[in-house]
Formats: sequence, structure tokens, C-alpha cells
Amino acid sequence: MGTFSGDIFDLTRRAAAPSQAGIFSGDNPSHYNASDPIRLWVIQAVVIIGFTQLLALVFGRMRQPRVIAEVVGGVILGPTVMGRIPKFTTTIFPDASMAGLNLTANVGLVLFLFIVGMEVDMSLVRRNARASTAISLAGLVLPLGLGAALAVPIYHTFTDGTANFGYFVLFVAVAVGITAFPVLCRILTELKLLDTTVGVVVLSAGVGNDVVGWILLALAVALINASSGLTALWVLLAGLAYVLFMCFPVRWAYLWLSRKTGSLEAGNPSAMMMTITLVLVFISAFYTDIIGIHAIFGGFVAGLVIPHDHGYAISMVEKLEDLVSILLLPIYFALSGLRTNLGLLDNGITWGYVVLICVVAFFSKFLGCSIAAKLSGFNLRESGAIGTLMSCKGLVELIVLNVGLSAGILDTRTFSMFVLHALILTFLTTPLTLLFYPPKHRVHIGATTARGAATARGDFQGALKLRVSTIVDRVEQLPAVMTLTQLLQPSAPVALAPISASAPGSEYHEKPSSDGTLSLNSRRLTLEALRLIELTDRTSAVFKSQSAEALVRSDALLSVLRTFGYLHHINVSTSLAVVGADDFPEHVAQHVRDTSSQLVVLPWVSPVVPVEDGPTPAPTQAGNSNDPASASTSASVPGPFDALFQQKRDRSITGGQAQYIRRVFSDVHADVALFWDRGLGQPSEGDAQHHLFLPFFGGPDDRQALSLIVQLCLNPRVSAFVVRVRKSGSEALTPINSIEAEKAWNLLHSNTVHNPAFPDTVYGAQTTQTRLASDTADDLLWARFTTSANAVPELSEALSRITFTEEASNTPLHSIVDLAKRTPPSRARLLLVTGRARRMAVESHFDELRRLCIEHNASLGTELPKVLGEVASAFVAAGLSASMVVVQAATAGGR
Repeated sequence: MGTFSGDIFDLTRRAAAPSQAGIFSGDNPSHYNASDPIRLWVIQAVVIIGFTQLLALVFGRMRQPRVIAEVVGGVILGPTVMGRIPKFTTTIFPDASMAGLNLTANVGLVLFLFIVGMEVDMSLVRRNARASTAISLAGLVLPLGLGAALAVPIYHTFTDGTANFGYFVLFVAVAVGITAFPVLCRILTELKLLDTTVGVVVLSAGVGNDVVGWILLALAVALINASSGLTALWVLLAGLAYVLFMCFPVRWAYLWLSRKTGSLEAGNPSAMMMTITLVLVFISAFYTDIIGIHAIFGGFVAGLVIPHDHGYAISMVEKLEDLVSILLLPIYFALSGLRTNLGLLDNGITWGYVVLICVVAFFSKFLGCSIAAKLSGFNLRESGAIGTLMSCKGLVELIVLNVGLSAGILDTRTFSMFVLHALILTFLTTPLTLLFYPPKHRVHIGATTARGAATARGDFQGALKLRVSTIVDRVEQLPAVMTLTQLLQPSAPVALAPISASAPGSEYHEKPSSDGTLSLNSRRLTLEALRLIELTDRTSAVFKSQSAEALVRSDALLSVLRTFGYLHHINVSTSLAVVGADDFPEHVAQHVRDTSSQLVVLPWVSPVVPVEDGPTPAPTQAGNSNDPASASTSASVPGPFDALFQQKRDRSITGGQAQYIRRVFSDVHADVALFWDRGLGQPSEGDAQHHLFLPFFGGPDDRQALSLIVQLCLNPRVSAFVVRVRKSGSEALTPINSIEAEKAWNLLHSNTVHNPAFPDTVYGAQTTQTRLASDTADDLLWARFTTSANAVPELSEALSRITFTEEASNTPLHSIVDLAKRTPPSRARLLLVTGRARRMAVESHFDELRRLCIEHNASLGTELPKVLGEVASAFVAAGLSASMVVVQAATAGGR
């Protein structure tokens, strides 16, 4: 037979082999095949992940940590529930397949303990040494003692006496006395306690408790695996020597290598450093396993080696956490559930001991930690919350119980009793903490702040805003912040004597004029920059919250702003806070109160193509790619809400972004300016000129917008055109027939889903007295700026660059749109400034805005007019693609 024929014969024979044909030859993929275990492993992994994710959604609604869903999912899949279905366990989880599933679970557990080791930050303990040490010791001594006492009746009642009594007592004592530090971090995150005094002290005490717990577990495992006392001593000495070797020579070498490769300075491990790290983790796990200590200790010790500088550990966690938390760790805790058989708890004595275990485990921790906290100066509510949080079990205790079960110290019944008690105590932690320490009684430490040398200064009769807060989240927002901040600076403060130029944000002294006072132009702007990072249930987010003090100095966005302030002689103070997305508006309001800011600048970044320099073109009949409300499309206008915060879950104009902006408007008791950057921050040739356009209708928001215009025009590169618009005559809008009315309704409500959780903002109704007072204030402010420059000599130069005019029209929105298109001179960038006018508006423009939407076929939805106001929405509907500032004036109280 020829070579070719032989090859064809061999190929045909292999293709016909049943082992290669799979399901086409009748092979059952659920049957375990030792030579090809991947098929059943995939089925098992999908079932476990599916159950875990489904239960996580349910328990997440009850604000419970994910570990409860993982363990309960395993219990349901085990002999307690699903195992009672005939052939379910033998088909999906046969005994022969457990070895592969155990190997995967242990790999995940080693990586998880590596992440836990990175979470340990001894600086937390040092900062709260006295209170945290007292609470940690009280939370160990009393529970360990009572746990050892509890082990005696359990041993004699539920074991056959074959297990070593001393080892059994040691395991029960460790299981009762240990605190689940990883679960504790996530509960503090969920309850928003990380920035409170209670949260900081609990984290500090939890670190010490966690380290001691792992040492005790290592001791227990070493004693179990040793054949004699001398062998156990050798195991402990080898383990201690290895910990010292890893924490000093290996840590120094790793730190040197990470610096040498540039990974540490970049705050991001390279591929080589990730390779070295993973090899280090598994070699460490291998060593601790072969000397008689469980492999998980090797992963934990390897985590202590990783440096935390420049966010390096955070980046490391981000690269590993999804694989570990979504796939590997659920498999491990599902196995814990599979080993749990609640059906064995079949008599009153057993359930009585379950209750006794829960009572002893909870009150030993609660009383010890609460009394220590009270003696450390905490009040009763704070002490109760600390005691409750320190009684949390979860992940770590389940690991201890699994080690005890594998070593034969615990039998299935005792194991099930302790698993149930761990679930109950972890489940009770959240509601009891909320009961002891509700939000209204919490003492927040506040955002981590790196303060410059800003000094509070008065402004000229309230016209100048020299202390400005801004919120930054992404690098795309920096041009907007820098542009508007530079324009807000009255002029270049040439009379400044630097004290030190060693770092951005260095202090400068202002030289007074000859009469000893500071001139208007010498006053310096203070920028209070707040960086918000969303706090999620991810481990990396918890890391960031713990490292906020370091992040505020190393964060790239804040560093750029500090350098910008130094170069332009602007005081820049930077703050960083890691908070939940729902708490962003509240934190912004608190930041404004703490810094006494006069103006809040919210930068928005438009997702549309930026406009070029020069006059704003009139809208075309079709296909203008720069026109978000072009007649060529009936889709909703792409607003800035979709790109405000990178990590926000709901990025639509009808969702969380619009609600965030409206809540800032409602909660912040300072002037707010929304800066929608649609290309203003682009570089241009020469010295860029900016031309502002303000339609002045009246009301507090328009008055504040006019004052802002005057301040911006103190900059010699800024000019302005201000038109006071009055509505004259009767309503002359063309009646809308039923078809056009339906079209207008769709254009103003397209792609909008009513969400009762975010109702419209309710503003107080105007009275005749407040309306007259507002009209009088409008006339006075207008007269002050337009009658004579001598009335305000300090602002005469700025007023000379402003053109004031008045116009009466029965279609004011159409008039201002036409004026805006004709206003900007050549080489100037147009910046539209409007009052939001959602509060104490002179009149409603809704009908005319609806007409504009029909004429330009512009679909705004319902959220855009609510956020921007009707006047600014008219510019969007008409297709003006210039950047926009929407101003809302401050009020003394809430809105």
C-alpha cells in the first residue's frame, strides 16, 4: 500500500473511532471520562456559576455578601436539596470527578488568599493602634476561650472519639474566634461605612484578628500533619523561617525588580512581573504544602510581598479578581455546600447545639469587642456596631471548617452545624449593624484631601467667584476644566512672589497695592478639584477606598490639575473619594460645604465630533455630522450624560447620569455651572479668543449667569454679547394639528422610560411678592451693568468688552437662536451661556420649544429639558453645536 493510501486509511480509521466522534456516535457528555474530564467539568462549572449568580441577585437585594449565595448554592446542589433527586449527584457530581473539581477549587483558593494577603495593610493598624489592638485582642481572647469550652460537650456528643480531642478543641476555638476579614470589607463597602470612624477601626482590628487567625490555623494544621511533637516543632520553625524569608529578602528583591522594570512607578505590573508573581504564588503554595502546612498559607504569604505604592497592588488585583471571584472561588464554596448535609440535623439536641454555637460565637465576639470599643471612647451605638461587625464569619471560617473536614477532625454532621452557624451569623451582620448604627448617627471622616495654600477671599459684591469646585472623572474632562478655570481667573497675577516652586500647588504671596489692599486683578482663583471613584463590591474598589490617602497624591488626573494650577498661578486643592454611585450627589454637596465653594463647575464631555474653530454654521437640511439635533436623524440627541462617569452602570440620557446631574442641582447650595464641552478645549492657532452669548430673560439663574459673564470678561481674551429678551404681543405660534402634536410629543419623549424612583424636581411656587422682588432685582442688575461704567469702576474694563442690547419678540426662542448664529466674530469660539431657569422662571417656553423640535426634527427626550432648561434645550434642538454653560444660582435652603 502506498504512503498516500496508508495516510488516507489511517485518517479514516481515526475519524471512525467512537472516542473522537463525540455525541455523533452516541457519547453522553455528562458521563465522566478520566482521559477527557473537561466536558463534565464545564457542566459542573456552568451549574455552579449559574446557581451562584442567580442567588447573588436575590441575596444582593437583601444587602448580603456574595459568599452567602455561593455557600447556599452549594447546599442546594448538595445532598440537602438537589441530592435528593434520583441520580442527580451521581450524574452531575460523581465521586470520580471530585478530584478535578477540588484541584480547580484549590487553585482558586490559593489565588484568593493571595488577594487577601495583599489586602492586609499594617498601616491601618498603626494609625489606630490603641483602639484597634484592644478590640482585636478582646475579639480573640474571649471567643477562643468560650469556643474551647464549647468544644468539650460537642466532642462528647457528636463524635465517636477517634479524632484527637486537643485538635478538635483547637479547631472549634479557631472557628468560633476568627473574623472573616474579606467578607468584613465587603459588608463595610455595602453599608457605606468605609469612610466612618467605626469602619476604619473595624478594618484595623480585623487586620490583626485575621493575621492571628491564620497563624492559629497554621498551628492547627501543623499539629495535625505532624507525627510527633518534634515534627510539629520542625514544621512551625520551617514555616516561621519561610515567612521571614518572604517578608524581607524576597520582598526586597521583588520591590527592586518592579522598580527596575518600571512597573512600580507606572502602577501597572508588566507581563513579565505578572509571570514572576504567579510563579511566586504557586511556588509559595507548593512549599507550605510540602512542609505540612496547607497550600493556602503560601498564597497568603505571597500576598504580603506585593508593594502597595502607586496603586501597584490595585492593578494586580484588577488583573486577577474576575477569574477568581466569578469562576474559581464559587467552585470552592460550592464544594463546601456539597459536603454539607442539613438532613443530618434531624433531632432536637442537634438543633439545640446549633443555637448554642450561634449564641456563643456571636456574644463572645460582640461583648468582648463592644466593651473594648466603649472603653476606647466610642459611644453605645458605635460600640454595638463594632461588636456586630467583628462577629462576622463567612469565607475564612468556611476555609477552616473545610481543612478540619479534610483532616478528619470534623465529621459531616459537625461540619454542617458549623457551616449553618457561619451562614446565620454572616446573614445577621448587615441588619444588626444597621440597627445599631443607622446613617443618621454616623460620623464620617470625609474625603481624603491634599490641600494647597488656598485662602478664603471675599469677592466684589458677590460678582466674582474665586473659590470654585469641580468634579473630574476622566481625562477627557480635563480640557474643559482647564479652559473654564483659566477663563475664570480675572487676569494673570503678575505681582506674585513664589515662596517655593518645588512642587505643583506651591504657595504664592500676593503683593498688595500701594494702599495696602489687593487689587481686583491680583485676586487669585482657588480650584477645589474632587475626584470621585465609584465604590463597588469588587476587591479592587475596596482596595482603592483603603488607599485613598495615597491615591489622592498619585492619581494622574489630580496631578495634571495640580501642575496646571502651578503653571497658571491658580491655587489647586485636590480631593479624592471612593463612594457608591448613588452617593455621588450627596458627596459633591458635602465637598462644597466643606470647602465653602462659591461655584461648582460640572464638566460634561460630548460624545459627538468636536466642532472646528470659527463661526457656528447654520444647520443644514441633511447630514451634518457635527449637529446632534440635525434634521437628518430622528434619534435622541446624544447628550453628555452618557460619558460623565466611566464606571457608571446606567449611561443613558434617561437613566442615572441625568438623575445624578439633577440631584447635584437640587442638593448643592452653591452656584452650579454645567459646562458642556463640545470642542471648546481644542488647541488653536495663536491666542484663542472666546465670544460669549447670553440671552437674559430674568430670574435668579439668569442674574447669576450675567454675573458670571462679567467675571469671564475680566479676561482680555473674552468678549460677550448679552441680549435682554422680553416677550411682546400675543401668542403668535402657528397652531399644531393633531399629527404634528403627536410628532412633537414623540420628539420630546422619545427613548424615555418613566422611572418613578427619579421623580422630577419640585420647586417652590412663586408668590406675587417673590415675583416682584425678582423683577426688581433683574432691573437693578441690568441697570448696574448697562447705564454707566463709572457705576462699577473695578469692572469697567470687563464691561467694555460686553455688548448689551434688548429685544422684544413674541417668539423669543427663535429670536435668540437666530442671534446666536449671527453673533460670533471671526476667529472666536462661541460659548453659549444660559440660566437653567427651572426655578422662578419668568415664563414657560415649552410650547415654543416643541415647535422648534418639529421644525428641526430634533428628538430631545424628556430628560434634556429637565436638566439643561428650556432655553439651553432650544439651542440644542436648533442644531447649534457650540459649547454651553448652564448656570443655576444658589439658594439658602434646599430646593
